[in-house]
Amino acid sequence: MDGLVNSESLHDFIIQPLISLRNIEISPLLQSRRDTLTFLSEEVLCAGEIEIVQDRDAQLTNLLSGQSVILVPGYTESLRINVSGVEERSVTEPLTQTVVRGPMEAFTENFQRNVALIRRKIKDPNLWVDARRIGTVTRTKVALMYISSIASDKVVDEVRRRLDRIQIDGILESGYIEEFIQDRTYTPFPTVYNSERPDVIAAGLLEGKVAILVDGTPFVLLVPALFIHFFQSPEDYAQRFDISTLIRLLRYISFFITLFAPSLYIAVTTFHQEMLPTNLLINLAAQREGVPFPAFIEALLMEITYEILREAGIRMPRTVGQAVSIVGTLVIGQAAVQAGIISAVMVIIVSITAISSYVMPSGSMSISVRMLRFLFMGLAASLGIFGIFAGILGLLFHLCKLRSFGVPYMTPLAPFISQDQKDTLFRYPWPRMKTRPALIGDKNKIRQKPDQ
Repeated sequence: MDGLVNSESLHDFIIQPLISLRNIEISPLLQSRRDTLTFLSEEVLCAGEIEIVQDRDAQLTNLLSGQSVILVPGYTESLRINVSGVEERSVTEPLTQTVVRGPMEAFTENFQRNVALIRRKIKDPNLWVDARRIGTVTRTKVALMYISSIASDKVVDEVRRRLDRIQIDGILESGYIEEFIQDRTYTPFPTVYNSERPDVIAAGLLEGKVAILVDGTPFVLLVPALFIHFFQSPEDYAQRFDISTLIRLLRYISFFITLFAPSLYIAVTTFHQEMLPTNLLINLAAQREGVPFPAFIEALLMEITYEILREAGIRMPRTVGQAVSIVGTLVIGQAAVQAGIISAVMVIIVSITAISSYVMPSGSMSISVRMLRFLFMGLAASLGIFGIFAGILGLLFHLCKLRSFGVPYMTPLAPFISQDQKDTLFRYPWPRMKTRPALIGDKNKIRQKPDQ
């Protein structure tokens, strides 16, 4: 297939050796061989990967995957020679998960290169790759990757079973796989982790997790995914433990600000004004004197406006998208305050909430929190502080009920595992993190040798 093969390899390894046969009397050579295909594969062709294929569907799949197929009259089998050479993007810096200190390489759309990036970090013969093709039309290559001496057999078998259960005509991105294999629970929280960084996937494999690679996408899935994993960054393990702990605590604080800041403002200004100092209450009342809407409608308008500006900044051309989003936010916010539609305090609340949502390393968790923010705003407008606390209780019950491939979502906080608290809210020094997570890497729990 022109465009899917390497023309130089095709000429040097296949065409040139076959042309040279015209000057050789091959009949005596064939007499000592079983058949023509064996003779060609063992004596003529000099490619590194040659295989005799019998299945016709496999022949077509190989041809459409950028490999060459040699057909010989009189034989139902064929020779498959790997000379694929599709133009592809080179390894670049991560675009969605940037760090100050750590490796500066990201996955690409090439399956083999992604596997090589992980193998370069984990040089262990127990790192296994179990590949399969999913999609009756696209025939997309999907593979599990795990360390057999660490990963739980139960989790690996469950991932394999869910992948084999997928029946669809096409897989174009790992998001397709994510929706098929995630636990069947209606939840806004992600139960499958994804990353474009090889070091993140390698670290997950060393903890006993299972990676899922999909050909054609730079995002690799990682399961099981726990709640605390979405607040951890690869930079946490490249810096000193005290700096990492401080930054991680800032992420949790930003999580609560993003989730509760607008709803607390609505509840206090609507139902519980006595909780505010007198001077602050007088200032807020003066600012809201000309605002025609209640606090809930005011916050809802600002939040929806910000989400529209944020989405427009992403979809617009890169050269003007950032400028439009910044200028649009400033101009609209200032004009709305001067027009008396919203108060200046509401602009501050929405701005802090928006900035805090970007502190979390995982974009999927950030989106989930932004969705729940509107729910808590409605509860605050209806029942005040009591509604917020009722929402918190329901949220905790929901989180404790979730599972990710059989592992409780809130592990190691609920159920509480004392030995795993060394890498949750705080990050202990590396010499003290001697064991792997208890419920994930159940085969080999020892990460370090004991102190001599």
